[in-house]
Order: sequence, then C-alpha cells, then structure tokens
Amino acid sequence: MRYLLMIHEKRGERDTRGEEQGRALYREMTAFGERLRAEGRLLAVESLLPDRHAVRVQLEQGRAQLRDGPFAETREMVGGFFLVECADRAEAVALAQECPAARFACVEVRECGPCYRA
Repeated sequence: MRYLLMIHEKRGERDTRGEEQGRALYREMTAFGERLRAEGRLLAVESLLPDRHAVRVQLEQGRAQLRDGPFAETREMVGGFFLVECADRAEAVALAQECPAARFACVEVRECGPCYRA
C-alpha cells in the first residue's frame, strides 16, 4: 500500500535556523530518503519551499480565483513529503516516527486511495 508521510511545519520555523543548521537538517532528511530508497520503499520525495512562494487556485462560478501565500488562516505549512510503499499502516507510522522531521514538525500519515473511498 502507498502512504504519504506529509510534513507539517510551523510557519516561520525555517527562519529560526541559520544556514548551517538548515543544511545539516536537510542532509539528515536526504539520508532518511536514501535509506528508504535503498530498502525499496521510497516512491517519491520532495522538499517544498515555504508557502510564501505558493498560490491557491479555486474556481468560483467558472472563474479562477488566485490567492498568493502565505495563507493567514493557517499556522502550519506543508514542508515536504515522502511517498512510500508499506505493508500496512503500522509500518507507515513506524517510518514517520523515524523521520528526522518528527523532531520539529508533525508528520501526517495518509494512505493513498481513490477519492470515492471513504
């Protein structure tokens, strides 16, 4: 089964780190991803820029409404994700607990599936 390990960071968290600390953390996250790849469990991984670089798109009465970030109604932003193949939810949760981001952010575990499945 496919699971998404979605990293929810506090907005501004990255701004509290110096470049050296940020690079060290990025190396840890990259090493975690490489380990998952070597184990044959990693399907995709991406780090995302802060949401001040984002735009939200929604159609209202057939017209596109665009809203530039950051998004004031949220206290967190999605900072990145790992898409992994796991035998079950317990295995995905165990990986989330091993993720270096769990030390400073929330790692949400979501099973992938069709949108009509409840």
